[in-house]
Amino acid sequence: MHITLEADYAVRIVGCLAHSKCRLDAKTIAAQTSVTLRFALKILRKLVANGIVKSFKGTQGGYELAKEPKEISLKDVIETVEGKYHLSRCLSDEYGCNRGMSGHCQYQRVFDTISADVEKKLEAYTFDMFE
Repeated sequence: MHITLEADYAVRIVGCLAHSKCRLDAKTIAAQTSVTLRFALKILRKLVANGIVKSFKGTQGGYELAKEPKEISLKDVIETVEGKYHLSRCLSDEYGCNRGMSGHCQYQRVFDTISADVEKKLEAYTFDMFE
């Protein structure tokens, strides 16, 4: 089990911006994170839309964090590109689990508990910790 490549790259991009003391253009971000420019731009759009990153146009344009690194958690970044974390698809609203008396099977309760634990851990790590 692992996070998607897009989530991995999003974490790298936010980490790159957290360590930078200045605004960076997309080419520099892509080069420093080993992410293709096209994929970096796609991820940056999502991060901007979710309020994690700010974008600036023009000759002095580029990207910078919209918040302090200590205010951005791994959970924020991963959920920006992947959506809410669920260990199993049976926990998502789109999946209509009809097993068990209450509509939930014994595994779903366990998966829900594990998912909540993982969410707490991801929330505990912020980008000021990765220096």
